[in-house]
Amino acid sequence: MAQRPERADAQRNREAVLAAADALFAASSSPRGVSMDDIAAAAGVGKGTLFRRFGDRAGLIGAVIASRLEPLNEAVREARDEAGSSPRERVLKLLDASLRFKIENRHLMVAAEDAGVSSPYRAGHYGWWHATLRAELEQVPEVRDADFTAHALLAAIRADLVTHLIEEEKATAEGLRSSLAAYVDNVLGSGPA
Repeated sequence: MAQRPERADAQRNREAVLAAADALFAASSSPRGVSMDDIAAAAGVGKGTLFRRFGDRAGLIGAVIASRLEPLNEAVREARDEAGSSPRERVLKLLDASLRFKIENRHLMVAAEDAGVSSPYRAGHYGWWHATLRAELEQVPEVRDADFTAHALLAAIRADLVTHLIEEEKATAEGLRSSLAAYVDNVLGSGPA
């Protein structure tokens, strides 16, 4: 059975809610302080609309994050399709793209953790991301356990760590990217770039 296209007003409401939630989380010093009531009021919709559309706070936050994933997906496609790049280079490009996404969207990632979406291992995108990275690592001769190495490298760019380093340790985005590149080089060992 074909799915009916979304009504124009429903689409506008969805976009208004996503934009309002994103703006409120970005402006708040504590994502926990942003309520569903705040989001509904900022979007100009009833609170019931939020719950019918997104289920709960975690569902809403997940939808906001999903609405921002296309640039990351594009970066992944570019890294994988780049002619002449080695698997080592692709691993670094994949991790760097994810790190940049987490830096730019850390307010959403913190909100996701506060909403109980804290285990990245259960998220649908984690399995895809792990498999993508593992496939590249399997082509690096120095890597003995691509599965574990993919998990370990992804742990190095967890959103809570990235947020801590930027917010508490005052690390810069460029500094984190440089540290990540050095870490990846250490983990993968010496070999051709």
